[in-house]
Amino acid sequence: MIEELLAMLEMQEEILQFTHFTNEDAWELGKLLVSEIQRQKLPVAVTIRLNNGYTVFRYAANGTNIQNENWMQRKFNTVRTLETSTLHAAMLLKKSEQTLADWFLDEKEYAAAGGGFPIRIEEVGVIGAVIVSGLPHFADHDLIVKCISRYLHVDEVPRIRGPLGTEFSGF
Repeated sequence: MIEELLAMLEMQEEILQFTHFTNEDAWELGKLLVSEIQRQKLPVAVTIRLNNGYTVFRYAANGTNIQNENWMQRKFNTVRTLETSTLHAAMLLKKSEQTLADWFLDEKEYAAAGGGFPIRIEEVGVIGAVIVSGLPHFADHDLIVKCISRYLHVDEVPRIRGPLGTEFSGF
């Protein structure tokens, strides 16, 4: 099951690449995320940051707090350093029975939990991250994938199914 999940996560990152990403793109993608958060009445915070740390979009729904901000910072650090989604990193660690410390990453500064997804520009690489916090980590990840897919008009992206991403909640 973990191999299947890792393959799905790698495919998501391969498919969900941007041709460009501007502050206007961040605004439009952010609005999609907020619309979905409000539609489902989710207690979720979202931020879109560039690798230099500059925040180009931020929103916090009712029910979020400073802990969500702390989680988002740790998830951002993970995406920026590893250039992969935080859920992908978490599953790689689980598969190898390792911890962030085994990768020389401080658990106070990095997170191995879903909710961080790289903004990857085709032919360029990772330039930032979309980060959410507030749901179980598979659901955090799936919220981002759903909204990036919608923004990029990509219909055939494999997704973690189940209410709030519970299909793989045994991990």
